[in-house]
Amino acid sequence: MTLLVKICGLGDQRAVCAAVDAGADAVGFVFFEKSPRNITPEAAAIIAAEVPENILRVAVMLHPKKELWNEVSEALKPDVLQTDHGDFSYLDVADHIAWWPVLREGRVPHDGALPATFVYEGTRSGQGQTVNWSIAADIARRGRMILAGGLTIDNVADAINEVAPFGVDVSSAVEAAPGKKDVAKIAAFVAAARAAYKRSEKGKR
Repeated sequence: MTLLVKICGLGDQRAVCAAVDAGADAVGFVFFEKSPRNITPEAAAIIAAEVPENILRVAVMLHPKKELWNEVSEALKPDVLQTDHGDFSYLDVADHIAWWPVLREGRVPHDGALPATFVYEGTRSGQGQTVNWSIAADIARRGRMILAGGLTIDNVADAINEVAPFGVDVSSAVEAAPGKKDVAKIAAFVAAARAAYKRSEKGKR
């Protein structure tokens, strides 16, 4: 197993290429009109056209209307649908598309089954809210957690060491301004995450 690294909220070709070149495992596109990272399905499809098949294209949505999901599904052809936790049986999601529900801090039941793979973050997305890593570590033992919220180049190593997540997800911390990704920060985040994971695996031997 290796660490999954996702760069989210991509809005232009340069940022997508930076994520791919840095070695990210997943690239996320936000379809939510109130977000500074919002993108149209058509624009996302254009900038994701050259993403290699081994890198996951993630459609990030809040409570998507069926019409919007149909547009995203048709244009982007995502590998993953990431949404807030809930019943999305009303959406026509193809069997080959994975679902990553977002579980939010303070709203995860203390017992019972969790989704096989899930994103864990603060009460609001895209705000840089850092979760309690001690609590996150307990939840990470119950499934494949992709840790998000408040991760930065400077703290991602500590987060990996303390939480031991299946993956890490970053958006605002690799931006020059809201919605505008910084190429150097993307590369530095991926490098920091990879190095931290490698050190943690060595420590287990």
